[in-house]
Amino acid sequence: MGKVKKVANKISEDQLTKVRDQQQKLNEALRTLGVLDVQKQNLRNQIEEVSKEIEGTKAELEEEYGQVNINLEDGTYSEIEKEDAE
Repeated sequence: MGKVKKVANKISEDQLTKVRDQQQKLNEALRTLGVLDVQKQNLRNQIEEVSKEIEGTKAELEEEYGQVNINLEDGTYSEIEKEDAE
């Protein structure tokens, strides 16, 4: 018996280029999403830290001035009136 030469099955160059481009776009999008997830986590941590600082400052101000509402534009404050329990 004679040897039969097997021809490799291949898609066209245009199709291969198209598939490679699509895969590259997907990989780039996934990489970008990963970077954004890291940035999102960093921002969450930053928000948590600032919130802790705010709570500390609130406690300091309340100790010095009592419970007050502060105008953030000019720094004036007014006392919070407590409702009488009936």
